[in-house]
Amino acid sequence: MRAPILNLLLIASCAGASLFAEESLFAEESLAQAQTAAPAPQTAAISPDAIKQREQELEAARASKKSAEEAQAKLKAEITSLGQDRTQLNQQLIDTAANVRTVETKIDEAEARLKTLNGREQQARTSLDSRRADIVEVLAALQRAGRRTPPALLVRPEDALQSLRTAMLLGAVVPELRGRAEKIAGELGELVTLRKSIASERDQLASDRDRIRSDQTRLAALVDERQRQQSSREKDLDAENSRAITLSKQVGDLQGLIAKMEQDLQSAAKAAEKAAEAAKQAEAKEAANAAANAKPGPAAFKDRSRTSPAILFASAKGLLPLPVNGNKIRDFGGSDGLGGLQKGISLATKPGSQVTTPCDGWVVYAGPFRSYGQLLILNAGGGYHVLIAGMERISVNIGQFVLTGEPVATMGSTSQVASILATNASQPVLYVEFRKDGTPIDPGPWWAANEGEKVRG
Repeated sequence: MRAPILNLLLIASCAGASLFAEESLFAEESLAQAQTAAPAPQTAAISPDAIKQREQELEAARASKKSAEEAQAKLKAEITSLGQDRTQLNQQLIDTAANVRTVETKIDEAEARLKTLNGREQQARTSLDSRRADIVEVLAALQRAGRRTPPALLVRPEDALQSLRTAMLLGAVVPELRGRAEKIAGELGELVTLRKSIASERDQLASDRDRIRSDQTRLAALVDERQRQQSSREKDLDAENSRAITLSKQVGDLQGLIAKMEQDLQSAAKAAEKAAEAAKQAEAKEAANAAANAKPGPAAFKDRSRTSPAILFASAKGLLPLPVNGNKIRDFGGSDGLGGLQKGISLATKPGSQVTTPCDGWVVYAGPFRSYGQLLILNAGGGYHVLIAGMERISVNIGQFVLTGEPVATMGSTSQVASILATNASQPVLYVEFRKDGTPIDPGPWWAANEGEKVRG
């Protein structure tokens, strides 16, 4: 009966010893690092092993640099092959932006799982630390029992009595020791399982981070190419942007800014004119579809070559994706934190998150504006405007037509919107507002049905 318990406790003691050994090893490593940090005599020579290790590190760095250069050259060749094909470029932009947002979500989920696993590991460690005395006591009791040999039964009657008493004592003690040993071994087994899960999650997280860096590099190159093509079509682009910033300083509210842009700025005025024409054409098309009982759906956005909204903005209810991955912290009509009511929604995001357009539309303003930080305004046609604020960098220009899901901006590391800065200064927040004929409206009905508090993109 003792053998299974001894085996069980042996496993437990080995696992426990490994835990305690880690702490000792950490202390030894810290001491070694401290000794290494101390000034070494100038006469000390570098060991051959150290030289070999440095050569290997240098070779690995060279290989990594070469791989990065080859990837960059391949990406450049791919983008060059796109040429002036706007449809293919749009497809690449939207697909890559979608990949980035998908990996952003996976990283968020992995970090949440790791946080939970680390918490459980800490609890297991704390439990085992509190039971060290119990572990020592059980191991010592079994060791003593193992060393005490039972007396021979056929020597003297007193020996038989002593043997019987020993058997009775073991019969009472062994079940308790078994229970305690099994509990300890169970906790150690759970800790080992947790460690394996944590290692697996960390490997997956590292892989996802490598992937998102690659996708972000590709996306940045595609955005640069899109803007290069846009700049070649708009020769006076820089002058227009400078004039837009000047005009923005002459108005005090958003409605005034929209009106000023679409009235005084050439590219914004053209965008507004195109939006109005597109709305009329879309109305006629939708009237024909209504006669045929055809309702617009997600398939309407598949055409990447379109140069006007796929459907009327009013008909896009339940179809639009949220523009960034994050958590909704303020909803339309709620408190804005300054004694007023929220005219849009606020989404708390991760630093550096990719921002995409929630709808088709023309850019009528892109730049800083008062307390909104970097502000992007889209004319979606039919009297609708979409305002997006709080980004660190905008990558589109005034007058440009953008498609649903197209990358247009990047979040910074802190909040840029003044009304949110006071309560959420530690993380970036994106503000989104819909307007109809100048009046803020609830954007809730427009978001896709699968978009919840946790933005999936």
